[in-house]
Amino acid sequence: MDGVNAATTDPLARITELPGVDEAVAEARTVVDRLLGHRVLRRRSADVSLESALRGAHASAVLDGAEAPLEQVRSGEADDPRVKGALRVSGELGQLVETWPKAPRQALARLHTLAAADGAGADRLGRPRSAAEQAEDPAGLGAPPAPIEVEVRLEALGALLERRSSAPAPVVSAVVHGELMALRPFGWGDGVVARAAERLVLIERGLDPKSLAAPELGHLQRREEYTAGLRAYLTGTPEGVRTWVLHCCAAIADGARDSLATCEALKRG
Repeated sequence: MDGVNAATTDPLARITELPGVDEAVAEARTVVDRLLGHRVLRRRSADVSLESALRGAHASAVLDGAEAPLEQVRSGEADDPRVKGALRVSGELGQLVETWPKAPRQALARLHTLAAADGAGADRLGRPRSAAEQAEDPAGLGAPPAPIEVEVRLEALGALLERRSSAPAPVVSAVVHGELMALRPFGWGDGVVARAAERLVLIERGLDPKSLAAPELGHLQRREEYTAGLRAYLTGTPEGVRTWVLHCCAAIADGARDSLATCEALKRG
């Protein structure tokens, strides 16, 4: 009976019971913990975090259709509005950590304002799209839900987050990411917002408090799997959700490994 009650009050907890999810979560946590324990972080934590933010922002922008090379982004010469937006978002994540668990809708509006400042009209920043507005679809997911359904599902997502699920951070972050990609609530810059929200969950829930790992890199490295996982999530079936969560756990581990490589490079000087 207790298990039934827990599943009813905490639906995300049921996801952890799906085959392979516990193992995938454990693997992601193990790699992130290895990163957090690296000796270089005693002196160069800020450098690793900055590199992770840069590489993650670039990867997120590319997933939304940007074509700027990483070195162009690093030098500040990239003019693509997706790149500019992703960099702004990355730079402000830390300031939204306290807002996120108390007012996720407010945090999402701020993320969109940052992401879309160069790509959407000023009157659309931070505001859900209207029925007359088209939503971009860089992942090829098809038409998103109508605005009235988006509003209902955003409210449900916000309520779910405010209740503080007992599910592990990688599961919660995967659901947040998948749901935002399914809804595409703003119409422009939704991918950057969704991936930033995923990372924000990992920071706020303590898996990666210094934002050292960049799951966006894992999503880009596994781009075909990323798209397939999102389509699986859209089915709403347990197997579809499982496929998506397993991908997200792998992407977190990939991002942590990339930052471990950064640590090793700094160690060598």
